[in-house]
Amino acid sequence: MARELPIFPLPIVLFPGAPQPLHIFEPRYRQLLQDCLAADRRFGITYVAPDPTPGADPAPSTGDVGCVALIRSNQPLPDGRANVLTVGERRFVLRGWISSTHPYRVAEIEEFDDDPTDAAEVGTLAADVREGFGRLARALGVLTEREDQEIELPSDPQLLSFQVAASLELDAPVKQALQVIRSTSARLRQLATVLGPVADDAERRAAVRERARGNGRGGRHPEIERTT
Repeated sequence: MARELPIFPLPIVLFPGAPQPLHIFEPRYRQLLQDCLAADRRFGITYVAPDPTPGADPAPSTGDVGCVALIRSNQPLPDGRANVLTVGERRFVLRGWISSTHPYRVAEIEEFDDDPTDAAEVGTLAADVREGFGRLARALGVLTEREDQEIELPSDPQLLSFQVAASLELDAPVKQALQVIRSTSARLRQLATVLGPVADDAERRAAVRERARGNGRGGRHPEIERTT
């Protein structure tokens, strides 16, 4: 069902269930924030590529996909700026722009979810993604010396795919490609493909770090051949 939604174009990709802090400083988006806080606390975030041209105001196009952002908390600052914490809700397709008196853009959007898929296939792919992400998280724990911190992943395959996609350090266009997919199986399959080499690389670096830490704690030092 189509409805109207204020739009905040940003060079980021928001996924359902993912937290997204924002610093609001432009006057038009300060107004958007105030209007949303006075209504249902929701607006849309759509990805736009950064444009270095002075005065550029990039906007998404009809047919682009975005995600509804729900304002969880708002911290007003003395000069009118604000720090807000949002969380992604459902994705949407931008159907068209609506003429309004607001200083920010308002669009007609239609929300959507993933299409039904084979439960057995999704379960297998979710297990692969969970295993790959677990490997990556453990290796990063070693690299950041935070091995005691565990990341809890959702049991629902669709939510799992969104959380992993949001957590990975991928280029925004790659994340956008994952965002628009309407098949949980297809998204999980792509994530499993990405996670394999990323986890392999992190594990190699973690092994080097662990060897270095072992040497520093009084372990066996490498022998150095002496020359006379």
